[in-house]
Amino acid sequence: MEQTLALIKPDAVSQGSMGAIIQRMERENFRISAMKMLQLSQKEAAAFYHVHREKGFFDSLVDFMTSGPLVALVLERENAIAHWRSVMGATDYRKAEEGTIRKEFATALERNAVHGSDAEETAKEEIAFFFCKRERT
Repeated sequence: MEQTLALIKPDAVSQGSMGAIIQRMERENFRISAMKMLQLSQKEAAAFYHVHREKGFFDSLVDFMTSGPLVALVLERENAIAHWRSVMGATDYRKAEEGTIRKEFATALERNAVHGSDAEETAKEEIAFFFCKRERT
């Protein structure tokens, strides 16, 4: 079983889309092995998105990710990383395919409802960022 980190971002939480997104995860046969709601500090968001530090959108991304609570989840299934990325849709919701989460729930390029790990090593790092071992089943 492969694991991936999924985040339901502050925009989706504030617009009341958490339940629909979690239902979609379950319909896609993901097992949720860990889940929590939290609000990131500026320092935490900057650390999580450190790979984007030199990009022009970094400060606005950190501001957005600290603007309200988010939901962090560990999802499991065969081919979890690639499947979750397919279910999420393109980062730019305007280019996302019909039926994807971002097409349905995103409202702007940064406010694109969800996050997912992009590779196995990234998934391990991102899961460890949000969950200690005893929080994962």
